[in-house]
Amino acid sequence: MRGVNTERAQQGVPSGAGAVAARVAVPAGVLAAVVAAFAYVGTVDPNEPGHYPVCPLLRLTGVYCPGCGGLRSAHAFVHGDWVTALGANALAVTGYLAFAVLWTVWVVRAVRGRPIRIDLGSTQLWSLGALLLVFTVVRNLPFGGWLHP
Repeated sequence: MRGVNTERAQQGVPSGAGAVAARVAVPAGVLAAVVAAFAYVGTVDPNEPGHYPVCPLLRLTGVYCPGCGGLRSAHAFVHGDWVTALGANALAVTGYLAFAVLWTVWVVRAVRGRPIRIDLGSTQLWSLGALLLVFTVVRNLPFGGWLHP
């Protein structure tokens, strides 16, 4: 442990409070943008018509896309109504929670001076695509009515 700071300085990783602040600046900016977006959706109710555009896929075909109900879900999430948020778009709520976990890992790694690297292989990407497809198909079938926004 004695040569930790000198090891990092030799590796090109700056140490000190200013360096930590610089490494956390981007995650902080991303968090500020997400908080601003959620604050806006929490203030401007998507349940009232005229504030947000209608989903073009739903308008043209009557089919719910994976994002349908996402704004209503975010609005309910901001107001602490978890049941309504899950009912509006369960996949979106899962995405909010996944973002929170990934952002926390990003900040911890940034503070420690380690880069974050999310290296999704083809199996993970195909699985994610399959999950979105199954979610979309099930929510549009009669027995998937509980997934309608």
